Parts: sequence; C-alpha cells; structure tokens
Amino acid sequence: MRRKPVLSHSPLMFPTIPAIVVSVLVPAFFAQAQAQTTAPQSFEEDLVLRQKNNQTKADDKNAPTTVQSERLWGRPERFIHFENDVEVVKGATTMNADKATYRFLEDEVDAEGKVSLQRNGDCYKGDSARIQLDSSSGNVINPVYKLLRNNAQGKAEKIDFIDEERSLIHQGTYSTCDGLDPDWYLRAETLDLDTGLDKGIAGKSVLYFLGTPILATPSLTFPLSGARHSGFLPPVFGASSKGGAEFALPYYFNIAPNRDLTLYPKVISRRGLQLGAEGRYLGETYRGETSLEGLNNDRVTNTNRYALTSVHQQQLLPELALNWNLNYASDDNYPSDFSNSITKTSQRLLLRDINFTYTGSFWNLNLRASNYQVLQDYAAPIARPYDRLPQLQFHAEQHDVKGFDWSADAMLTRFWHPTQVRGDRLVLNPQVSFPMVEPGYFVVPKVSLHATTYQLSNIVPGQDPNFHRVVPTFSVDSGLVFERQSTLLGKEVTQTLEPRLFYVRTPYREQSAFPNFDSGVADFNFAQIFSENRFTGQDRIGDANQITAALVSRYIEMDGEERLKLALGQRFYFNTQRVTLDNVNSPSRSDLLLAASGKVSPTLSADAALQLNQSTHQSVQASYGIRWQPEVKKILNLSYRLQRDTLKQLDISGQWPIANRWYAVGRSNYSLMDKRVVDGLVGFEYKADCWSLRFLAQRFAVNSTNNNSGFSIQLELNGLARLGIGNNPIEALKRNISGYQPISER
Repeated sequence: MRRKPVLSHSPLMFPTIPAIVVSVLVPAFFAQAQAQTTAPQSFEEDLVLRQKNNQTKADDKNAPTTVQSERLWGRPERFIHFENDVEVVKGATTMNADKATYRFLEDEVDAEGKVSLQRNGDCYKGDSARIQLDSSSGNVINPVYKLLRNNAQGKAEKIDFIDEERSLIHQGTYSTCDGLDPDWYLRAETLDLDTGLDKGIAGKSVLYFLGTPILATPSLTFPLSGARHSGFLPPVFGASSKGGAEFALPYYFNIAPNRDLTLYPKVISRRGLQLGAEGRYLGETYRGETSLEGLNNDRVTNTNRYALTSVHQQQLLPELALNWNLNYASDDNYPSDFSNSITKTSQRLLLRDINFTYTGSFWNLNLRASNYQVLQDYAAPIARPYDRLPQLQFHAEQHDVKGFDWSADAMLTRFWHPTQVRGDRLVLNPQVSFPMVEPGYFVVPKVSLHATTYQLSNIVPGQDPNFHRVVPTFSVDSGLVFERQSTLLGKEVTQTLEPRLFYVRTPYREQSAFPNFDSGVADFNFAQIFSENRFTGQDRIGDANQITAALVSRYIEMDGEERLKLALGQRFYFNTQRVTLDNVNSPSRSDLLLAASGKVSPTLSADAALQLNQSTHQSVQASYGIRWQPEVKKILNLSYRLQRDTLKQLDISGQWPIANRWYAVGRSNYSLMDKRVVDGLVGFEYKADCWSLRFLAQRFAVNSTNNNSGFSIQLELNGLARLGIGNNPIEALKRNISGYQPISER
C-alpha cells in the first residue's frame, strides 16, 4: 500500500517553506450549542460562558493546518496543489476532496470533486468549496448539509460562510426531519443562519407540510436551538361560541435573557380588535409578569372591555420583601365573554393585594393592603368580602426555650365595606406549649390567649361602637406510635398503629353582637379537627369542651415508601356549643371522618375520603378517586365528589394511545344533579418523528347556567414553531388532565 505524503514541518520537501502552519480562529460551535440551549440565569453566568467560548476559539486559532494527499505540487510561497484523496484539517474543520489548492497569500483552500466539509460537527457535501482559514469565510456550491446544533438538514444552490458564526444559504431548504423526503421543510430564497444570535431568518419562504404548501411569508424567524429570540410567532386561528372566528398574530420581543415582551393583537369577528401585551422579567432579587388586554368599543355590548393581571416579588433589602398580586376586569361578564383571556373563567373574586414583609431573627412584620373585585353571576350572587386598608401583622416564635415553645401574634386591621359596618380590629394572640416527644409517644400541652378589641363606624344609630373580648384556651395533643412487621400484597412492610387524642377547653364568651369581618365555619376535615377553633378568621372564637379521637395506620415498605394509609377520626363534645354563625347548635358528637389512600400496585393508586353523619347515617361529603398510569403518556383518572344537596359530580379524564403514534385525550366533569357537563374536552394527538398534531374540542361552564365551547388545532414542527389554530391546547390538557404529558416530550 502506498503511503500518503503528509505536509507538515518538513524542510526537505520545501526548503524555502518551513511549514504550512497558519493561525485560524475556529468557533467552538459545539460548546456554544451546549451552553446556549438554556438562557443564562444571570449576567455572571453569561460572562463565564463567553470567556469559556473565547478561550476555545483562541485555542483553535493557534492550531496548525495539516494536509494529506497522494500527490502534490506547487510554487513555494505562492500555492500548493493537492490531488487524489485530499484531506485538510485545521482545528475543528476538516475538508475532503478529489482536488484542492492552498494559496499562501489569501490563506485559503479551493477544493473540487466530491467535496466533503465538516465544521465543528456540521457536515456539507458539494461540487466545490472555498474556505479562508483565518476568518472561516468561504462557500460551498450545490451542497447538501447537516447541522449538529439542531439536527437540521437540507440542500441549496450555494452556501456562503460569512464568518465563524454566520452562514447564508441561497435557494435552499431547511428541515429538522431526517431522510431525503422530509415531512416538512422550509424552501427559501435565502436562509441566514446565525449561531451567535441563535436564530435563522428565511427570506421569501414557503413552508411545506407533507408536500403541501401551508404558509408563505416574506420573512420568517426561527431558533437554531431551544433559546428565545425576537420575531413574529405563528398566527393563531380559532373560534368560540361567544366571539365567533378569531385571528391573532403575536410578536415576541426577546429584550434580554431575563426580560421579554409579547404583543398579541387579535381580531374577534363579532366583537372587534383586541390588543394585548405580556411582559416578563427576572432578576437576582426580583421577578414578575404583567399582562394587559383590551378591546375598544365591543360591537356586542358597545362598551370598552379590558383586563389586567400583574404579579411581582422583590427582595428590597436582605430583611425587606415586596410582593403584589393585582387583577382587574372591566365588567362582570369579561371572563365568560373572553374565556381564553388572562382572567380565569371560573374565577369570580379578583384579588388586589400589595404587602411589605420585614423579617428579623425570630420575628417578622407584615404591612398589607388588599381588596377583591367581585365578578357577579346574577343567577348565583356572592357577597363582597371586606377590604383590608391596611393590615399590620406581627409574628414571633421560638422553639425549645428551656423546653418550651412560644409564639405571639398581633394584628391591627382596618376593614372597609361600601354598605356594611366598618371598623378597626386589634387582635393579640400569645401561645406557650411544652412538647414532650419520644420515639413511641408525644404529649403537647398548650395555653393560649385570644384578646380582641373593635372600634366600629357606619353603624346603626344606638349601636355600641366598641367591643372587647378576652378568651383563654387550653389544649393537650397526645399520641402513641406502635410498629410491627407485616406483609401487604406479598411484600414485607412495617405497619404502624397511631392512636391520637386532642383535648380543647375554651370558655364561652357572648359574641353575637360582634361584627363579622372575616370569619366562617371551617371545612370539616382531618386537619381541622385537630385545631382549637372551629371558625376561620378572628371574629368568632368558638367555645369548646371537647376531645378528638383518631386512629391512623400506615403500611411502609422497606425503601420508606408509604404503600397504604388508613385513618378515622371523630370529635366528641362535653357541652353544647353556644357560639355559632348559623344559629345551629351542634350535636354531642361530630360527623365521622374516614380516609384511605395508597398504591394498589406501582401503576395503580386510589384514595377515598368520607364524612358520615352519625344521626342520619348518610354521607355529608365524599370523594373517591382512582389513577392508573402503567407507563409514560398512558394515564386514566376517575373521581367522584359529593356534597349533600349541593354537588354531585363524576370526573373522568385520561391520555391513552389508540393506534400507532395516535393518542386520545379527554375529560368529562359531569354534574349528576344538573345533568350537564360542567367542563369537558375531547381530542386526538399524533406524534411523528419531527412533528406533532393535536385536535381538541372544549366545552366549559362560564357561570351557573351557561357554557362556552371552542376548538383548537395545533401543528408543532420540531425546531421551527408551533402553528396553532385556536388557543394553546397543551395548556388546556395540562389543566384538565392530571398527569398529562405532551407527546412531544421524551
């Protein structure tokens, strides 16, 4: 076998030329692709990445150029011509060809005949090529190409390498699908690919899907990786029963790695032009997002319609934090008329809250102002909550101070309402406990004092504006923990038996004349039966002479996973409760609570909760659920919820493969009392190698009597964009189907 001559540091071959060794700046594309897939979280990280990439480029620039061939000839210091199986290597660039010529003055290589070029993992094959080694500029004629960064491929009449980061494709195609006949591809007059900016720009382009043109545009911008970039987002077509046909053309501004802005004008056929904007920001000490949308002169209502939502969190100082949550809608019907808006369809209380929190070593101080906008459903009206203008709250606590735990709360609030009694309320609530905790038992006696004073305004003439109340409470929480080795479904487990007793004694204080700013009867559940007060808020302190008994048993596997949990609990009263909100006296014992949850198998889990009335032997509340997930993207959920004389619903949802690459998705939340679907959706998904398709029809309640319906179709092209008709169905599926996973995710 004849050995190829290798051109390197050989003075015998060319005495006047010590070597063909040139310094070429070669971009570390692969390193950049790894680093820029996820946007830097801080300016410091961005600086580290830039320094690392620059160092890699400097190292490649100093790399020598090595050429191999079976034959070579030339003129010293002018050119060298190589023939037969030529290979040129410079850093991360390798070129193979039948013939090649290196020109010393221009520091470039011309190659022809079965040219194959590899630049940092990207592959090009063409009829001829020219590369300027120092600047990495050049071109390839009639190439087919494959890009490492995003697995893109295509062909062109010519590719110009502008520099180490930018290339220009003339009369070419672009696709992330494999094969000679890709399912989708972009045909463009020019394709400007910039790895430094991580984006591609297609000029005068047509998008083909399964051989059919589906989109033509004078300019189209797309990412070369998963990073964000500015440009028009795919247009959105859709329809709903409330607004008719819709068309939106969003534009995305990638202001900085930690800031962006999206503008989304939308034409709604029955109503007019709706304009919207969403801004997001993230810093080392702050984060938030704000959305605003509006429609001038709605053609249906002849009014201006708009909505706002803003969330912000900021650490002003190491000890001082600022938070706000602001929501507003122009009218009661906004969420139902614009059910795909920034307001939630089922949300009828829009919170406006701003607060400052100062944190000390064992205490914190919070200043808060808040109120609610009530979006009324006049078929089922709700009362407006009181505004807190403002509320000052102090909390301090310490544990194990000579064996004692203590805490203290103080709260001063000004309550305001446009029509009802208003006033100021001061609450003081110190607590002291002495926990005795051992591996097999615990006993926690606790003493607390609840002192309240009111100063009222806007009262009925003759009503006392001042009220005072001091209520002590004594409680003892105790329990035992027994363990034994057992088996469950053929597996060795540790079974526990955990009896618990909780005693509370609170004397009676007359409170019927007190205002009710924020109190209500707490939901009866396992968390509530182990609390001292049966009311929420601070306006009612329930009298109590009661004991709660509960029994819990757990089955814990050897790896620590809880396989099964069983619980029952009941509260027993030693006196008749006299403090009420509904003027209904309590029986001698509470409803019985029963609960069970566990994993029948690694793929099947179930849970159940039941509140049983001991007088009527009927269930007051109940919920039952089963979840089966044998593998990823295969899940079925079934649940039943009951509230006596109020609610009875059956909820079924799931995601399941029905054929090769086809998935069915759906949910039905059916009211057995009203005999109607409260929320429901049905759809299909198809997953190809480089694209996904979703069809989704949705129906949901906008108030107690009316529903809205709409449809969505989404075509997701890997590495290019999501072309959507209607609203984003992935968000709807995640919201409605517990455990749903997009088929495009691995």
